[in-house]
Formats: sequence, C-alpha cells, structure tokens
Amino acid sequence: MKLIVKWLLSAAALLAVAYLYHGVEVKTFGAALTAAFVIGLFNMILRPVLVLLTLPVTVITLGLFLFVINALMFWSAAGVLQGFYVRDFGAALLGSLIYSAFGIVIDSAIERLFLK
Repeated sequence: MKLIVKWLLSAAALLAVAYLYHGVEVKTFGAALTAAFVIGLFNMILRPVLVLLTLPVTVITLGLFLFVINALMFWSAAGVLQGFYVRDFGAALLGSLIYSAFGIVIDSAIERLFLK
C-alpha cells in the first residue's frame, strides 16, 4: 500500500512540477504515472552505476555533480516516454530539483502516515 501511495503522490508531484515550471510538460495523469514509474526505475537501476562511475568528479565537485546525475535521470525518462517532455538540460536540472523537493515532502508524509 505504501508503494502505491508513493507512486500516486510522485505522479501528482510531476504534474505540480509541470504546472510550476514551463520547461517540463506532462500531458495527462496517466503520463505522469508512467513517468514517475520510469524515473523511479532509472533511479533504482541506472543512478547507482552512474554515481559509481562518476565518483571522482563527484568528490572533486563536493557532491554537486549528483545534481547533474539527477537531471540526466529526469531528462532520460522524458526521452523515452510519450506525454512527458523536458525542453532541455537546464529545464531537466531545474525540474529535477523541484521534483526532488516534492519527493522529500512526500517521503516525510508517507513515513508519518504509515507510522506503526
């Protein structure tokens, strides 16, 4: 149940990002659900590999390169999906920052909601 609630809220967060920032477009709630799933999948599978491969750059930039990796995951998801569009890399960077901020709020709310 917790996973489904997080998925639905993440899709709503994507719609909120598209509403707040015009560099990101989401056509429908179904597209937002698919995009939230694909972003989560990319973050689970590709992100750890990219973090490991770019570890020297991440250390040199004091972790700021992780923002670039997040933007790449966001932009890549838009590249493989219909109904989810990100204008360019700058839009992906800002969109992923806003989406991450919503993600922090969602994680906090879910932890309080499903507190045992």
